[in-house]
Amino acid sequence: MASLSMSSGWTPKQNKLFEQALAVHDRDTPDRWHNIARAVGGGKSADDVRRYYELLVHDIARIEAGKVPFPAYRPPCPGPGHNASYEADRLKHLKI
Repeated sequence: MASLSMSSGWTPKQNKLFEQALAVHDRDTPDRWHNIARAVGGGKSADDVRRYYELLVHDIARIEAGKVPFPAYRPPCPGPGHNASYEADRLKHLKI
């Protein structure tokens, strides 16, 4: 199954609208996927948004299982001493 990063046809705006609609239309909402599709717009069908949601759930499961590596972020300032400070600052904000 493809991941969200590989799925095509979704703009960043549609993705944001999808996230917002998910927050409004929980699993107990009648016609949930139709309501979400209407909120997303762009010709997305109820099946499109349901499949997109299933991809999201799949991606989250892979992340939580440790199957997705952390990206290799580069420190903003190259040079001696800066990297340690950058790493310490990054870890300070990490919530585990």
